[in-house]
Amino acid sequence: MINENVGIKGIGTYFPSKKMTAKEIANITDIPEDILIKKFGITEKYIPDEGDTTSFMGIKAAENAIKNAGIGPEDIDLVIWNGAQHKDYPCWLASLFVAYKLGAKNAWGFDMEAMCGSMMAGMETAKSLMLKNSNINTVLLVSGYRNGDLVDLKEPGTSFMFDLSASGTALILQKGLNENLLLESAFKGDGSFSTDCIVPVGGAASWPIKPEDAEKYHFKIQGDPKEFKKRLGETTLPNFFWVIRESLRKSGFSQKDIDYLAILHFKKSAHDMIMDELGLSEEKTVYLQDYGHNGQNDQIISLELGLKRGLIKDGDTIVLVGAGLGFVWASSVVKWGKQ
Repeated sequence: MINENVGIKGIGTYFPSKKMTAKEIANITDIPEDILIKKFGITEKYIPDEGDTTSFMGIKAAENAIKNAGIGPEDIDLVIWNGAQHKDYPCWLASLFVAYKLGAKNAWGFDMEAMCGSMMAGMETAKSLMLKNSNINTVLLVSGYRNGDLVDLKEPGTSFMFDLSASGTALILQKGLNENLLLESAFKGDGSFSTDCIVPVGGAASWPIKPEDAEKYHFKIQGDPKEFKKRLGETTLPNFFWVIRESLRKSGFSQKDIDYLAILHFKKSAHDMIMDELGLSEEKTVYLQDYGHNGQNDQIISLELGLKRGLIKDGDTIVLVGAGLGFVWASSVVKWGKQ
């Protein structure tokens, strides 16, 4: 009989050596530095250096996760790429390249993405595959993210993306591990937002590529940015709370049981509103103002920082939550420590 426990065996992150400060962003955007810090919640963010491809950052994070887990790459049965679609090459499997570079010679792999909900979707997918298949015992979830390449700081309609950063993260998941248990997850989607904020060129809908497309190859709001933000504002917080509470309910908990919230980076007012609604003090999370928004990596970065700063202890109930363009909301519950 298969042990139904799946736990986090190892965590790894990677950050480029280069950063962009709020002052540098202000000089490009004409948004005052104090507004970027106080309202946007960004003091600085990482930007990719030469060689920091999406896969490279994921590989470096994976190496750290493998070391943290105390295993060898040959112990990995499956690699799931949870990183961004903005990869080294179009139509390309990053998972198998990562496995090859790591020396995970016994692993197969595939790529998947749920935007900023990708790590939670990956955790749920990996858990299901592990419990269904007796030959899948150790899974690497790996992500590289540099979608900031696709943001034009001169495009005011996408100012909410000016915090996009660059990093790699990875998790080693293991079946039969009686610690750091993956409990339940919840997801919600709203496809009515699916084409509201897109990169309008370079895909099949705008093929073949024209020379002038290079200047358009960045995220852009389709329609009125104010209307988009109004509609999203009316939808996103209720859906945030729904996935958080539903993942807790399915796990046998309620919001009063949250010991740590690993939440994505977004503007400070929305962050504070969520913390207040959940009745959580600031020491129950890490606000990522010095890291920027790293897409699907935020929750893993927050988890690692929470551990390093002593904010997470054995027995804690951790909620990971995020939301991404498309639009999708995701939350997963982890019971930390030995069980």
